[in-house]
Amino acid sequence: MTPSMVSAAQPEAAETAADILRAGGNVVDAAIGAALVQTVVDPQMCGIAGMGCMHLYLPSQGVHTTIDFHGRSPASVRPDMWADRIVQEAEDGWGFILQNRENELGYQAVTTPMTLRAFDLALKQYGTKSLAELLQPAIAYAEDGFQVRPHMVHFWTRPPIAGRDGNRPIVTHFPATRKIYCHPDGTLRDVGDILRNPDMARTLRRIAAHGADDFYSGEIAGQIAADMAANGGMITLNDLAACEPEHTTPLWGTYRGHRIATNNPPGGGIQLIEMLNILEHFDLKAIGHNTTEYIRVVSEAMKIATADKDAKVGDPRFIDVPVAELTSKSYAAAMAERIKRGEKTHVPRFNPGGTESRHTTQICVADAAGNAFTMTHTLGQPSGVVTEGLGFMYNGAMAVFDPRPGHAGSLAPGKARFTALSPTIVLRGEKPFLVLGAPGATYITMGNLQAMLNAIDFGMDAQQAVSAPRFAAVSDRIEISNRITRAAERDLIGQGYKVGRHPYSYTFGWVHMIRFTDTGMDGGADPATDGMVIGV
Repeated sequence: MTPSMVSAAQPEAAETAADILRAGGNVVDAAIGAALVQTVVDPQMCGIAGMGCMHLYLPSQGVHTTIDFHGRSPASVRPDMWADRIVQEAEDGWGFILQNRENELGYQAVTTPMTLRAFDLALKQYGTKSLAELLQPAIAYAEDGFQVRPHMVHFWTRPPIAGRDGNRPIVTHFPATRKIYCHPDGTLRDVGDILRNPDMARTLRRIAAHGADDFYSGEIAGQIAADMAANGGMITLNDLAACEPEHTTPLWGTYRGHRIATNNPPGGGIQLIEMLNILEHFDLKAIGHNTTEYIRVVSEAMKIATADKDAKVGDPRFIDVPVAELTSKSYAAAMAERIKRGEKTHVPRFNPGGTESRHTTQICVADAAGNAFTMTHTLGQPSGVVTEGLGFMYNGAMAVFDPRPGHAGSLAPGKARFTALSPTIVLRGEKPFLVLGAPGATYITMGNLQAMLNAIDFGMDAQQAVSAPRFAAVSDRIEISNRITRAAERDLIGQGYKVGRHPYSYTFGWVHMIRFTDTGMDGGADPATDGMVIGV
């Protein structure tokens, strides 16, 4: 049996985790070391100034917990500060577009940078190696450089989509950012170019020498706060000092005899449990994988969970989230009856137009003793801001708050907005069966759901489960990838559905998974990214 396994969205990260495991590190050490490398080699997908959620199942330590490190709005935020500048809501519900885009690009887009604090906390409580030791691979990649991958260039050069700007300004608008990602003549780096970031290497060396506290209350914190103050940003020294991840008990559900452990609001696990509860009322295997009826049934479950999320789910510090109702079997039974009657759920949107944006990454690590770690971390919407001399980009997650007062996701000081991040562990009894998670904005839960159905209902191995064609319904439209058949598309249109075909064969979340079997483990990395699985 393979003693340990890693699935990550970047080869450099997967190799780093494998090296740490070979050197005697545990799954937490391996995952955090890999995640630190991800912040260097995929710096618009994640960063030390980002946010996320990690899920730890460590029977060897008697631990099962999630650590939420969601970015929170600065203390100076006002609920109505952007209410008169709304252009539209993205069709999939991933944020709002304002007239001057200040919630997307620039200093006002930044929420509290939680990631480094969370990494440090996890290591101190559950790891065997120090943050300083695990920073060394990331420092080497920042100093020596790494090859720019096609996935990165595709992100930088993505054209404008239905109301949102393209991504080029994220890496070209600000001088300190431009010098990292562009050649001296201003042209973007290309596939195969070596990208070095000596400023980030120096920052990481300082953190290794002085600890994570330097980022939140020391010299680095002073540089961050000064840059924010000089450029109209809202993050202050007090906001940095208040950055504290939260331990939460996993949110539990069941599906066809499996125990589902996922994350609580404001994370996306509540949607996963709701959808699985609904779909348990259908014989999906008999219906047939990706048949017209399968797509209809699963899409309606997605729409119901999306409408419920938009109306009722947010930061439990600020709103009363009806978790028990939305995850109850009785509620799911009523929703399943609606689907069986052929009812179509409407997902309200404010001036729909736009599409999702994916600025997130994933790491899964597990060992033969049943210890498992899955983490999804992100910049949300990359702000484009890099403080001169520090080298890392800040998150821009203010973009996903609702600028309309009085809604579940509305602005408030110190608030986190709903995120679909849903690192999940499926257990058979007390033993893990699936360890998974995905990037992909509002499509994260939809990708995770389908990979779980593929493994549980259809018996696929991990790579098959994350590679099978996917679809999504996060609005009134069913979106399909290019490997969903034209026949199914015609049938859905004939039933009165709006259907949108994407040109990509692999899309709607980028799922990574490790599966435990009676004979060992297998792993899957989503083909849409440069991901990699390594057994150690």
